[in-house]
Amino acid sequence: MKRIIIFYMLVASSLACQAQTIAGKWRTIDDETGKPKSVVEITERNGKFYGKIIKLFRAADEDQNPVCDKCPALDERFKKQIIGMEILKNLIKEDDEFTGGSILDPNNGKIYRCKVWREGNNLKLRGYLGPFFRTQTWLPEQ
Repeated sequence: MKRIIIFYMLVASSLACQAQTIAGKWRTIDDETGKPKSVVEITERNGKFYGKIIKLFRAADEDQNPVCDKCPALDERFKKQIIGMEILKNLIKEDDEFTGGSILDPNNGKIYRCKVWREGNNLKLRGYLGPFFRTQTWLPEQ
């Protein structure tokens, strides 16, 4: 009986640790319209987390895979297609948050310092520009 209890405790703690990861596919929501904007896939490489856009939600009359013409000219993403673009870079897990990284907003070309954390099933992402910040909620992609 003790072995069964210990086994279930190990499984539960393992699932709790896995639940705190940010890796996966996340649906971003437009701040102004409240409609889905993109799907970002976050992966881990060498202990750091990175996110790339794998899908855009755009009107039929819009370019379905535009280039980032507002990205900084010296940035490797300048004039590159947005689908497949790595917008989230170098996040490191620190306690319950992932910090130390940056995020690019391809719509305005600005790069923000950021931190990310889980809140229930959702992902919270806060971008900083100097003392100012904006927080978004990303939803798990089905």
